[in-house]
Amino acid sequence: MATKHPATRPANPRFSSGPCAKIPQYSLDMLADAPLGRSHRAKVGKDKLKAAIEGTREILGIPADYKIGIVPASDTGAVEMAMWSMLGARKATMVAWESFGAGWVTDVVKQLKIDAEVKTADYGEIVDFAEIDFDTDVVFTWNGTTSGVRVPNGDAIPADREGLTICDATSAAFAQDLPWDKLDVTTFSWQKVMGGEAAHGMLILSPRAVERLESYTPAWPLPKIFRLTKGGKLIDGIFTGATINTPSMLAVEDYLVALEWARKVGGLPELMKRADTNAKVLWDFCDRNDWIANLAVDPATRSNTSVCLKFTDDRIQDGAAFAKAVAKKLEDYNAAYDVGAYRDAPAGLRVWCGATVEASDVEALTLWLKWAFEDVLEAQTATA
Repeated sequence: MATKHPATRPANPRFSSGPCAKIPQYSLDMLADAPLGRSHRAKVGKDKLKAAIEGTREILGIPADYKIGIVPASDTGAVEMAMWSMLGARKATMVAWESFGAGWVTDVVKQLKIDAEVKTADYGEIVDFAEIDFDTDVVFTWNGTTSGVRVPNGDAIPADREGLTICDATSAAFAQDLPWDKLDVTTFSWQKVMGGEAAHGMLILSPRAVERLESYTPAWPLPKIFRLTKGGKLIDGIFTGATINTPSMLAVEDYLVALEWARKVGGLPELMKRADTNAKVLWDFCDRNDWIANLAVDPATRSNTSVCLKFTDDRIQDGAAFAKAVAKKLEDYNAAYDVGAYRDAPAGLRVWCGATVEASDVEALTLWLKWAFEDVLEAQTATA
């Protein structure tokens, strides 16, 4: 007999890892001030873009001498822009423990053909940063969105490093404490922790990164959309609101609304606390149930945003099929949307726990997880 499903569903079943849940009590009416039909080059457009840049600096506590730019093509565009513009001046070290980091390895080694050492770890684990030569340029993700594993801190990154650190922080920014003095290039996208709309990326440069841009010219041609300098000098307008291409002013307004919400709830400390609280609901759930576990091997490296889970019950015959069936059942019952593991990741589930998610919804989800597990397992057993 199939178990009866829980009576209460999450109020917001959106647990996608990108685009992520909008801020609580979100309404399209909040975008009424968007300067639609106006040029992003007009004063109103530039003011909005500058407000997005300075709001990012304020909430994240980014140093005043760091440059912040809004760039095209989301986090991917920001990472590619940094790698194509800055790498090649010295040897590189590519660090990967999940699919997006692996993608950066491919671009650097096979496309740019840069002399690079590649360090990898399996899903659920992380590369030992103590073994990395930071006199090389080091490219890494802070939080592995598809593996649920993050860098616990920046202690292993030396202050007197010779190379640049290029950090993809797209699912870490606004939820994890980023050590800005250890990061020379940092990128993220609006559609992760802030629940913004896709297509826009943020590129944050330390003075050391600016120095590299102004003193080094790559051997390969740069597309216009990647060019950060002109005549050997940084194009400063990119970092004050004069974007390289035409941004969506509707998406900009949406991001500004999210930044204002962040201020009202208490800024970065509260955003991190919300993500920690959400993730702990799932961590505790795993501790109470022996058929499910966190994909992260070391608790110190567990992500508090993209929490990746694996099924561990010996009765499961086909792990991939079982995980897909559970995810589909959750969606069919409007209990959780888009919680399947990433296509390149091990079979399991991935639940977004960033700051825009409510802990009460994660609590409700755990009841549905247990029900879906038991229901799918029972169906599998019946057809065996």
